[in-house]
Amino acid sequence: MGHYSHLSIEEREDIMVWWKNHESISQIARKLGRNKSSISREIKRNGWTIIGVAHLCYRASTAQRKTDVRRQACKKRTLLDDPNLRARIVFLICSRHFSPEQIAGRLHLELSYAPVSCSTIYRAIHSGKLDCELPGVQSVRRRLRHRGKRRHTKHLIERRGKIRITHELVERPKEVADRQRIGDWEGDTVIGKAKGPRLVTQVDRMSGYLVGGKAASGSSADVNVAIQQALRGEVVKTITLDRGSEFARAAELQEAIGVSIYFCLPHHPWQRGTNENTNGLIREYFPKGTDLSSISDREIEAVYNELNLRPRKRLGWKCPWEVYHHQTLHLL
Repeated sequence: MGHYSHLSIEEREDIMVWWKNHESISQIARKLGRNKSSISREIKRNGWTIIGVAHLCYRASTAQRKTDVRRQACKKRTLLDDPNLRARIVFLICSRHFSPEQIAGRLHLELSYAPVSCSTIYRAIHSGKLDCELPGVQSVRRRLRHRGKRRHTKHLIERRGKIRITHELVERPKEVADRQRIGDWEGDTVIGKAKGPRLVTQVDRMSGYLVGGKAASGSSADVNVAIQQALRGEVVKTITLDRGSEFARAAELQEAIGVSIYFCLPHHPWQRGTNENTNGLIREYFPKGTDLSSISDREIEAVYNELNLRPRKRLGWKCPWEVYHHQTLHLL
Protein backbone atom coordinates (compact mmCIF):
# COMPACT_ATOMS: atom_id res chain seq x y z
CA MET A 1 0.00 0.00 0.00
CA GLY A 2 1.43 3.36 -1.02
CA HIS A 3 1.95 6.25 1.35
CA TYR A 4 -0.84 8.82 1.33
CA SER A 5 -0.02 12.51 1.79
CA HIS A 6 -2.62 15.11 2.65
CA LEU A 7 -3.39 17.88 0.21
CA SER A 8 -1.34 21.02 0.77
CA ILE A 9 -2.72 24.55 0.78
CA GLU A 10 -1.02 25.13 -2.60
CA GLU A 11 -2.82 22.12 -4.08
CA ARG A 12 -6.10 23.35 -2.67
CA GLU A 13 -5.52 26.74 -4.32
CA ASP A 14 -4.96 24.99 -7.66
CA ILE A 15 -8.15 22.97 -7.16
CA MET A 16 -10.05 26.18 -6.39
CA VAL A 17 -8.89 27.85 -9.63
CA TRP A 18 -9.46 24.82 -11.88
CA TRP A 19 -12.80 23.97 -10.30
CA LYS A 20 -13.95 27.56 -10.73
CA ASN A 21 -13.03 27.24 -14.43
CA HIS A 22 -15.30 24.15 -14.60
CA GLU A 23 -12.53 21.65 -15.21
CA SER A 24 -13.54 18.08 -14.42
CA ILE A 25 -12.38 16.08 -11.42
CA SER A 26 -10.43 13.79 -13.77
CA GLN A 27 -8.58 16.75 -15.28
CA ILE A 28 -7.72 18.23 -11.87
CA ALA A 29 -6.53 14.85 -10.59
CA ARG A 30 -4.32 14.36 -13.64
CA LYS A 31 -2.74 17.81 -13.28
CA LEU A 32 -2.01 17.26 -9.57
CA GLY A 33 -0.93 13.64 -9.98
CA ARG A 34 -3.61 12.58 -7.52
CA ASN A 35 -6.28 9.91 -7.52
CA LYS A 36 -9.69 11.01 -8.76
CA SER A 37 -11.33 9.80 -5.55
CA SER A 38 -9.06 12.10 -3.50
CA ILE A 39 -10.13 15.16 -5.48
CA SER A 40 -13.79 14.15 -5.44
CA ARG A 41 -13.71 13.56 -1.69
CA GLU A 42 -11.93 16.89 -1.11
CA ILE A 43 -14.57 18.89 -2.97
CA LYS A 44 -17.53 17.07 -1.43
CA ARG A 45 -16.14 17.30 2.08
CA ASN A 46 -14.97 20.91 2.02
CA GLY A 47 -17.23 22.46 -0.61
CA TRP A 48 -20.68 23.97 -0.07
CA THR A 49 -23.84 24.58 -2.02
CA ILE A 50 -25.66 27.78 -2.90
CA ILE A 51 -29.39 27.72 -3.57
CA GLY A 52 -30.04 27.78 -7.27
CA VAL A 53 -26.45 26.85 -8.19
CA ALA A 54 -25.86 23.21 -9.20
CA HIS A 55 -22.07 23.48 -9.09
CA LEU A 56 -20.49 23.03 -5.62
CA CYS A 57 -18.55 26.06 -4.40
CA TYR A 58 -14.98 25.51 -3.23
CA ARG A 59 -12.47 27.87 -1.60
CA ALA A 60 -8.95 26.87 -0.60
CA SER A 61 -8.83 28.82 2.69
CA THR A 62 -12.19 27.42 3.81
CA ALA A 63 -11.16 23.87 2.91
CA GLN A 64 -7.90 24.21 4.84
CA ARG A 65 -9.69 25.58 7.90
CA LYS A 66 -12.23 22.74 7.90
CA THR A 67 -9.44 20.20 7.58
CA ASP A 68 -7.52 21.72 10.49
CA VAL A 69 -10.63 21.66 12.69
CA ARG A 70 -11.30 17.99 11.91
CA ARG A 71 -7.69 17.06 12.50
CA GLN A 72 -7.69 18.78 15.89
CA ALA A 73 -10.94 17.08 16.88
CA CYS A 74 -9.50 13.67 15.98
CA LYS A 75 -6.26 14.28 17.82
CA LYS A 76 -5.81 11.93 20.75
CA ARG A 77 -6.50 13.69 24.03
CA THR A 78 -3.68 13.68 26.54
CA LEU A 79 -3.49 13.99 30.28
CA LEU A 80 -2.88 17.72 29.95
CA ASP A 81 -6.15 18.25 28.07
CA ASP A 82 -8.34 17.38 31.06
CA PRO A 83 -7.91 19.74 34.03
CA ASN A 84 -10.15 17.61 36.25
CA LEU A 85 -8.06 14.50 35.58
CA ARG A 86 -4.84 16.45 36.20
CA ALA A 87 -6.09 17.76 39.52
CA ARG A 88 -7.32 14.32 40.57
CA ILE A 89 -3.98 12.68 39.79
CA VAL A 90 -2.08 15.31 41.79
CA PHE A 91 -4.46 14.79 44.72
CA LEU A 92 -3.99 11.01 44.63
CA ILE A 93 -0.19 11.35 44.56
CA CYS A 94 0.14 14.09 47.16
CA SER A 95 -2.71 13.31 49.55
CA ARG A 96 -3.40 9.60 49.10
CA HIS A 97 0.20 8.58 48.28
CA PHE A 98 -0.81 6.54 45.21
CA SER A 99 1.94 5.74 42.71
CA PRO A 100 1.42 6.60 39.00
CA GLU A 101 1.09 2.87 38.27
CA GLN A 102 -1.60 2.49 40.92
CA ILE A 103 -3.51 5.49 39.55
CA ALA A 104 -3.43 4.21 35.96
CA GLY A 105 -4.40 0.70 37.03
CA ARG A 106 -7.26 1.86 39.21
CA LEU A 107 -8.59 4.19 36.48
CA HIS A 108 -8.70 1.21 34.15
CA LEU A 109 -10.45 -0.93 36.77
CA GLU A 110 -13.13 1.64 37.65
CA LEU A 111 -13.72 3.10 34.19
CA SER A 112 -13.18 -0.11 32.13
CA TYR A 113 -10.74 1.77 29.90
CA ALA A 114 -7.40 3.47 30.44
CA PRO A 115 -7.67 7.26 29.97
CA VAL A 116 -3.99 7.62 30.83
CA SER A 117 -1.02 5.28 31.25
CA CYS A 118 1.46 5.32 34.12
CA SER A 119 4.19 6.31 31.62
CA THR A 120 2.18 9.38 30.64
CA ILE A 121 1.77 10.33 34.30
CA TYR A 122 5.49 9.91 34.95
CA ARG A 123 6.38 12.03 31.91
CA ALA A 124 4.03 14.77 33.08
CA ILE A 125 5.54 14.64 36.57
CA HIS A 126 9.17 14.74 35.47
CA SER A 127 8.51 17.53 32.97
CA GLY A 128 6.88 19.62 35.72
CA LYS A 129 3.58 19.86 33.83
CA LEU A 130 1.55 18.83 36.88
CA ASP A 131 3.17 21.32 39.23
CA CYS A 132 0.66 24.01 38.24
CA GLU A 133 -1.98 21.97 40.07
CA LEU A 134 0.02 22.04 43.32
CA PRO A 135 0.02 25.10 45.60
CA GLY A 136 3.39 26.18 46.93
CA VAL A 137 6.85 25.63 45.54
CA GLN A 138 7.32 21.88 46.08
CA SER A 139 7.06 19.83 42.88
CA VAL A 140 4.83 16.80 42.42
CA ARG A 141 7.97 14.77 41.72
CA ARG A 142 9.12 15.28 45.30
CA ARG A 143 5.77 13.97 46.54
CA LEU A 144 6.30 10.54 44.94
CA ARG A 145 6.65 7.89 47.61
CA HIS A 146 10.25 6.92 46.88
CA ARG A 147 11.45 10.18 45.27
CA GLY A 148 13.79 8.17 43.06
CA LYS A 149 15.49 6.41 45.96
CA ARG A 150 16.46 2.78 45.55
CA ARG A 151 14.71 0.20 47.67
CA HIS A 152 16.45 -2.79 49.22
CA THR A 153 14.06 -5.53 50.23
CA LYS A 154 15.27 -9.05 49.68
CA HIS A 155 18.75 -9.45 51.11
CA LEU A 156 18.59 -7.41 54.28
CA ILE A 157 19.96 -9.19 57.33
CA GLU A 158 17.91 -9.34 60.52
CA ARG A 159 20.06 -8.87 63.59
CA ARG A 160 17.72 -10.26 66.24
CA GLY A 161 18.16 -12.37 69.34
CA LYS A 162 17.33 -16.07 69.42
CA ILE A 163 13.95 -17.10 70.81
CA ARG A 164 12.06 -20.29 71.40
CA ILE A 165 9.78 -20.89 68.42
CA THR A 166 6.44 -22.70 68.17
CA HIS A 167 6.49 -24.05 64.58
CA GLU A 168 9.02 -23.93 61.73
CA LEU A 169 7.88 -22.38 58.47
CA VAL A 170 8.21 -25.71 56.64
CA GLU A 171 5.37 -27.03 58.83
CA ARG A 172 2.98 -24.38 57.55
CA PRO A 173 0.12 -25.66 55.31
CA LYS A 174 0.79 -25.39 51.57
CA GLU A 175 -2.32 -23.29 50.91
CA VAL A 176 -0.80 -20.50 53.02
CA ALA A 177 2.11 -20.15 50.60
CA ASP A 178 -0.31 -20.17 47.66
CA ARG A 179 -2.30 -17.19 49.04
CA GLN A 180 -5.54 -18.98 48.27
CA ARG A 181 -7.54 -17.92 51.32
CA ILE A 182 -8.23 -15.09 53.74
CA GLY A 183 -6.93 -15.40 57.30
CA ASP A 184 -3.23 -16.22 56.99
CA TRP A 185 -1.42 -13.33 58.66
CA GLU A 186 2.18 -12.11 58.65
CA GLY A 187 3.21 -10.12 61.70
CA ASP A 188 5.94 -7.75 62.82
CA THR A 189 6.49 -4.53 64.73
CA VAL A 190 7.68 -1.11 63.58
CA ILE A 191 10.04 0.64 66.00
CA GLY A 192 9.88 4.36 66.72
CA LYS A 193 12.29 5.62 69.36
CA ALA A 194 14.32 3.02 71.21
CA LYS A 195 12.56 1.66 74.31
CA GLY A 196 9.36 3.46 73.37
CA PRO A 197 6.03 2.26 71.99
CA ARG A 198 5.96 0.16 68.82
CA LEU A 199 3.50 -0.28 66.02
CA VAL A 200 2.13 -3.79 65.64
CA THR A 201 1.39 -4.82 62.06
CA GLN A 202 -0.55 -7.89 60.96
CA VAL A 203 -1.02 -8.29 57.19
CA ASP A 204 -3.27 -10.83 55.50
CA ARG A 205 -1.20 -12.71 52.91
CA MET A 206 -3.93 -13.05 50.28
CA SER A 207 -5.34 -9.52 50.34
CA GLY A 208 -2.59 -7.41 51.89
CA TYR A 209 -5.18 -6.14 54.39
CA LEU A 210 -3.49 -4.48 57.39
CA VAL A 211 -4.60 -4.46 61.02
CA GLY A 212 -2.72 -3.49 64.13
CA GLY A 213 -2.11 -0.63 66.49
CA LYS A 214 0.31 0.62 69.10
CA ALA A 215 1.98 -1.60 71.70
CA ALA A 216 2.99 0.15 74.92
CA SER A 217 6.55 -1.16 74.49
CA GLY A 218 8.59 -3.73 72.64
CA SER A 219 8.20 -6.29 75.39
CA SER A 220 6.73 -9.60 74.33
CA ALA A 221 3.88 -9.19 76.84
CA ASP A 222 2.83 -5.79 75.46
CA VAL A 223 3.19 -6.98 71.87
CA ASN A 224 1.02 -10.03 72.59
CA VAL A 225 -1.72 -7.79 73.97
CA ALA A 226 -1.60 -5.53 70.90
CA ILE A 227 -1.72 -8.49 68.48
CA GLN A 228 -4.74 -10.00 70.23
CA GLN A 229 -6.54 -6.65 70.09
CA ALA A 230 -5.68 -6.21 66.41
CA LEU A 231 -6.94 -9.66 65.37
CA ARG A 232 -10.08 -9.63 67.51
CA GLY A 233 -13.06 -10.14 65.20
CA GLU A 234 -10.90 -11.00 62.17
CA VAL A 235 -10.62 -14.30 60.30
CA VAL A 236 -7.45 -15.94 61.67
CA LYS A 237 -6.15 -19.30 60.43
CA THR A 238 -2.37 -18.96 60.81
CA ILE A 239 0.19 -16.35 61.87
CA THR A 240 3.74 -16.09 60.54
CA LEU A 241 6.35 -14.09 62.48
CA ASP A 242 10.06 -13.40 62.40
CA ARG A 243 12.40 -14.34 65.24
CA GLY A 244 12.50 -10.98 66.99
CA SER A 245 12.62 -10.93 70.78
CA GLU A 246 9.22 -9.20 70.88
CA PHE A 247 7.71 -12.55 69.87
CA ALA A 248 9.41 -14.55 72.63
CA ARG A 249 6.01 -15.39 74.15
CA ALA A 250 4.57 -16.75 70.92
CA ALA A 251 3.50 -19.97 72.67
CA GLU A 252 1.26 -17.95 75.01
CA LEU A 253 -0.13 -15.99 72.05
CA GLN A 254 -0.78 -19.22 70.14
CA GLU A 255 -2.76 -20.63 73.06
CA ALA A 256 -4.71 -17.40 73.56
CA ILE A 257 -5.73 -17.04 69.90
CA GLY A 258 -6.12 -20.74 69.18
CA VAL A 259 -4.19 -20.92 65.89
CA SER A 260 -0.72 -22.12 64.93
CA ILE A 261 2.12 -19.59 64.80
CA TYR A 262 4.99 -20.21 62.37
CA PHE A 263 8.44 -18.63 62.30
CA CYS A 264 10.59 -17.66 59.33
CA LEU A 265 14.16 -18.84 59.08
CA PRO A 266 16.79 -16.55 60.63
CA HIS A 267 17.80 -13.68 58.30
CA HIS A 268 14.95 -14.48 55.87
CA PRO A 269 12.61 -11.47 56.16
CA TRP A 270 11.39 -12.03 52.59
CA GLN A 271 9.59 -15.17 53.82
CA ARG A 272 6.99 -12.75 55.14
CA GLY A 273 7.45 -10.29 52.30
CA THR A 274 3.88 -8.97 52.37
CA ASN A 275 4.47 -7.65 55.87
CA GLU A 276 7.95 -6.35 55.05
CA ASN A 277 6.59 -4.36 52.13
CA THR A 278 3.75 -2.97 54.24
CA ASN A 279 6.14 -1.91 56.99
CA GLY A 280 8.15 -0.04 54.36
CA LEU A 281 5.00 1.86 53.40
CA ILE A 282 4.31 2.68 57.06
CA ARG A 283 7.84 4.08 57.38
CA GLU A 284 6.90 6.77 54.88
CA TYR A 285 4.46 8.10 57.48
CA PHE A 286 6.47 7.31 60.61
CA PRO A 287 10.23 7.42 59.85
CA LYS A 288 12.77 5.75 62.11
CA GLY A 289 13.18 7.66 65.34
CA THR A 290 9.59 8.93 65.40
CA ASP A 291 8.29 9.40 68.93
CA LEU A 292 5.29 7.10 68.67
CA SER A 293 4.08 8.13 72.13
CA SER A 294 3.11 11.47 70.58
CA ILE A 295 1.11 9.78 67.80
CA SER A 296 -2.55 9.16 68.63
CA ASP A 297 -4.35 5.89 67.99
CA ARG A 298 -6.63 7.77 65.60
CA GLU A 299 -3.65 8.94 63.51
CA ILE A 300 -2.29 5.41 63.34
CA GLU A 301 -5.70 4.06 62.35
CA ALA A 302 -5.96 6.69 59.59
CA VAL A 303 -2.62 5.57 58.12
CA TYR A 304 -3.61 1.90 58.23
CA ASN A 305 -6.94 2.73 56.56
CA GLU A 306 -5.19 4.72 53.84
CA LEU A 307 -2.90 1.78 53.05
CA ASN A 308 -5.88 -0.59 52.97
CA LEU A 309 -7.54 1.63 50.36
CA ARG A 310 -4.49 1.87 48.12
CA PRO A 311 -4.82 -0.18 44.88
CA ARG A 312 -2.33 -3.03 44.38
CA LYS A 313 -1.06 -4.35 41.08
CA ARG A 314 -1.03 -7.99 42.23
CA LEU A 315 -4.72 -7.64 43.16
CA GLY A 316 -5.71 -6.47 39.69
CA TRP A 317 -5.76 -2.88 41.00
CA LYS A 318 -8.27 -3.69 43.68
CA CYS A 319 -7.36 -2.48 47.15
CA PRO A 320 -6.75 -4.80 50.14
CA TRP A 321 -10.02 -3.74 51.81
CA GLU A 322 -12.03 -4.80 48.76
CA VAL A 323 -10.37 -8.21 48.52
CA TYR A 324 -10.55 -8.91 52.26
CA HIS A 325 -14.21 -7.86 52.59
CA HIS A 326 -15.32 -9.11 49.14
CA GLN A 327 -16.82 -5.71 48.33
CA THR A 328 -16.19 -3.05 45.70
CA LEU A 329 -15.47 0.60 46.50
CA HIS A 330 -15.31 3.76 44.40
CA LEU A 331 -11.85 5.16 45.15
CA LEU A 332 -11.40 7.80 42.46
